[in-house]
Amino acid sequence: MTKQIITLSDRAAQRIKEIMSNAEESSIGVRIGVKSGGCAGMSYVMEYAKSSNLNDEVVEDKGVKVLIDPKAVLYLLGTEMDYKKDELSSTFVFKNPNEIERCGCGESFKI
Repeated sequence: MTKQIITLSDRAAQRIKEIMSNAEESSIGVRIGVKSGGCAGMSYVMEYAKSSNLNDEVVEDKGVKVLIDPKAVLYLLGTEMDYKKDELSSTFVFKNPNEIERCGCGESFKI
């Protein structure tokens, strides 16, 4: 059995479902990618996916459809997406086994 590119924690799946149900425009899922930038070199990008692109990798986990930018697949292999909430903030957290470094603010990483 091949490992999924990305998996969702129960909290992340629940939060994505909540966000999508409150979205003004309908979408088929969320798209995750990576971009250059941040103090460690790369950062995660997440947005509503209104449609699937031809080369997207599609992962369905816990009732949520995640479309992955083909350029991000190698960076995300084996990643778990979680959702953390505390008194002052709430955020999606990527637990990526490929990271070798993460900046202090947690916004960017290096592979």
